[in-house]
Amino acid sequence: MNAGLCLTFRNRRRLTTQVLALLVVCEACDLRADDWPQYRGPSRNGVTGESAWSAEWPADGPPVVWRAKVGLGFSSVVVAKGRAFTAGHDAGRDTVQCFDAVTGKTVWKQSYPSELGDKYFEGGTTGSPTVDGDRVYWLGRWGDLFCFRAADGGILWKLQLTDLAQAPVPTWGFTGAPLVHENLLLLNVGEAGLALEKESGKRVWSSAPKDAGYSTPLPVKRGNEWVAILGNSESYLAVNIKTGQEAWRFRWVTEYGVNAADPIVSGDQVFLSTGYGKGAALLNVASGTPEVIWKSKVLRTQLNPAVLVEGHLYGADGDTTGQASLKCVELATGAEKWSQANFGSGGVIVAGGKLLALSGSGELIVAPATPAGFRPVSRAQVLGGKCWTAPVLANGLIYCRNSRGDLAVVDVRKK
Repeated sequence: MNAGLCLTFRNRRRLTTQVLALLVVCEACDLRADDWPQYRGPSRNGVTGESAWSAEWPADGPPVVWRAKVGLGFSSVVVAKGRAFTAGHDAGRDTVQCFDAVTGKTVWKQSYPSELGDKYFEGGTTGSPTVDGDRVYWLGRWGDLFCFRAADGGILWKLQLTDLAQAPVPTWGFTGAPLVHENLLLLNVGEAGLALEKESGKRVWSSAPKDAGYSTPLPVKRGNEWVAILGNSESYLAVNIKTGQEAWRFRWVTEYGVNAADPIVSGDQVFLSTGYGKGAALLNVASGTPEVIWKSKVLRTQLNPAVLVEGHLYGADGDTTGQASLKCVELATGAEKWSQANFGSGGVIVAGGKLLALSGSGELIVAPATPAGFRPVSRAQVLGGKCWTAPVLANGLIYCRNSRGDLAVVDVRKK
C-alpha cells in the first residue's frame, strides 16, 4: 500500500472519529436540564421542558442519592443554581433549609418560633420558598415574611404581615408561595393580595383586611398589562400586579373557604377546581366579566392543582379524607377521559410529555400524558407515610417529601 493511500485512510478514520464525536456532542446538547426555582416550576404550570432524565428504571426503582429530615409539613422543594430549598416544623420552630442539590449536604438553615397549627391535620409548614436571583423569599403560616440571601441564609429583611397589612390570618394560615414579578413581591394576603418592593419589603399596595385563600398568585399578561389571579375565601379574582386594581372576580365558595388549588389559564379561559365536593368550572374572561363555559364535579382538586397538557387536565380528584382518583379530563368540555382509583391526595407534574406522579402513599409513577388511558411505564415506592406534596424534577433529580418531613431525592439522570 503506497503512502498516499495510507494517508487517505488515516484522514477518513480521523474524519469518522470527528463525526462520531460531533454526534455525541449534539445528542448531549439536545438533553435539557432545568432548575425549578418556584412553586409549580419554571413556567408556574407544573410543566418542565427538561429532557435530561430517563423514565426507564431498574426493577427495584431508581437510586435514591440522598435523604434528609426537613421537619413536619407539606412545603414543596425549589431548586436553583445547584441548591435545593424547602421548609418544615419541629419543636415549636419553622426552619427554612438549603441543601446542595446533588449531594444533600446542608448549606444553611434558618429557624424562627412558630405555632404547629395542627387544626384537623398534622400541622407544620404548608407554603413553599421562591428563589429570585441571589434571594430566597419565604412566607410562614402566621405572617412571618423573610428575604434570605441565597448563598448563606443571611436575613436581608423580614416583616410580620399581620402588623404591616392588618390582614387576618385565614383558618389554616397563609400559604402558597411568594410571587416575584419584576420589582414586586406579590403575596396572597388580604382579600385581593399584597404587593411589596422585593428589594426592601416596602409596601406598594394592599387589599381589604379580609380572609385570603390558599392559592399562589398566578401572573397572566392581558394586553400590555400583567394581572395576578388568586383565590380568597369566597372567590377567585384577578388584580393588576402594579396597582392592585381588580380586573375581574368570580364568586367561588368552597366549604371552609378552602380555595387552595391554583387556577389554570389557557388563552382567555381560566379553569378552577376545588375540593370538599365543590368541583370545577371553565370560565371565559375575555370580556372582563367571567362567563361559565361548563361546570361540573368531574375534578375536585382539594390541594394540588391539575396540569394542562395538549388540551387535557391531569390531577387528583377527591379530598384527603377519601380515596382520591387520578383523572384525565378534557379542558374544552369537562369530559372525563380516564380515572385511576386509589391514587390519593398526591400531586402530578409533567416532563417530556410524561406524567410524573407521586401518590398519596409515596409511590412515584411515570406514565405518558395521554387521554387514551393511564399506562404506567415505571413505578417505585420511594416514601411511606402521607404524601400531599407534588414531586419536583430538576436537573435529572426528582425530589419527593412526605408530611413527617422525610425528603428522598431520586436520581433519574440520563447516563
